[in-house]
Amino acid sequence: MSTLIIGGTGFIGSRVLRLLLARGEPVTCMDINPNAPTVADLAGRVKVVRGDVTQFDDVIATMLAEKPERVINLSYYLGSEHAPHIALKLNILGMDNCFEAARLTGVKRVVFASSLAVNGQQRHFGDRSVTEDDFRHGDYQYAVHKIFNEEQAKDYRAKYGMSITAVRPANVTGPDKVRGSVDHVNCITQPARGNPISFPHKDAMRCPVHVDDVAEVFARVTLEDTPKHDVYNTGGTAISLGDLAEMVREFLSDARITFQQETGGRDISGNYLIDNTRLVQEFGVQYLPYRQRVLQIINEVRAAEGLPLVKG
Repeated sequence: MSTLIIGGTGFIGSRVLRLLLARGEPVTCMDINPNAPTVADLAGRVKVVRGDVTQFDDVIATMLAEKPERVINLSYYLGSEHAPHIALKLNILGMDNCFEAARLTGVKRVVFASSLAVNGQQRHFGDRSVTEDDFRHGDYQYAVHKIFNEEQAKDYRAKYGMSITAVRPANVTGPDKVRGSVDHVNCITQPARGNPISFPHKDAMRCPVHVDDVAEVFARVTLEDTPKHDVYNTGGTAISLGDLAEMVREFLSDARITFQQETGGRDISGNYLIDNTRLVQEFGVQYLPYRQRVLQIINEVRAAEGLPLVKG
C-alpha cells in the first residue's frame, strides 16, 4: 500500500519516510523543499515532488498522480510567533487541503500531527496525567490551530466516513530540532558543542520524546487500517530543565548550564504529565530510556562538530 508524506523532507517526515521504506512500503514525498539534504541519499528509492500544501491544486494534483492509499500530513509551522495570515494558511488551510483532497481522491487513511499543545498548561489538570479525552485548554496560536485541525478531522469523519487519525506528539527532541519548543533540546545540544546556555527557570517542566520514537509512532499508526481511536498521545518523559541539566552533566562534566531562577517555572509550564496508555496498549510502543536518548543526541552533535564522542 502506497503512502504520501506531505512535509516528508522535514524533521519528523524524513524519519517516517525511512521507516516506511525499511518496511518495504512504497512512499512518495511532497514538500515545498524537495532538495533538502535530509533525503539526498534516498535518490532513486523514493519519489520526491515539489508541492505547496497551502495550494489546493498542488495537493490534489499530487494525490491524483500518485494515487496513495494513505496520507500523512507533517507540514505545519511550529511555534506561535508567525504572522497570523501566514500561519493560518499553512496550519489551517493546508491541513484542510489535505483532508479535502484525500476525500475527493478516495484515500483510505489520513494521519496528521496534532500536538500536546492542545492541552494548554499543566495547572489545568493538577498533578494527574492528561488523556486524549480531556478538555483542551490550549489558548495560543499554535495550540488553537491544532485544536481546529482535530475538530475539522472530526467533521470529515462524521460527514464522509473518512478514517482520519491525529497523533499528539509531546516535546519532540533531536539533534537537528531548531524550531518550536527547543529549550529542552538546547539544554543538550549547546553543551555538547561546548557552548554555555542559560534558562529562566530551573523547575520548568517538559515532556520530551525523541524524534525517532515519534517517527515510529507515526509509522505504526499509519500502517494500521482500522485504529481503535481517533487521537493518540505519544507521551514522553516528564522532566524539569534542572534535572535534564544534571543528566547532561553526567556525560559532560564541564557543561555550562545556568538558570536565572530556581523556581517559578513549574506553575507556567505546559502539559508535561501525559497518559499514552491507548498508544502503548494498541500499538505496543516502547521508548528507549530518555537518559540513553540524551547520550545519543550528545554524540550525534559532537560527531557533526568533529568533537570526541562521550562514553555512556
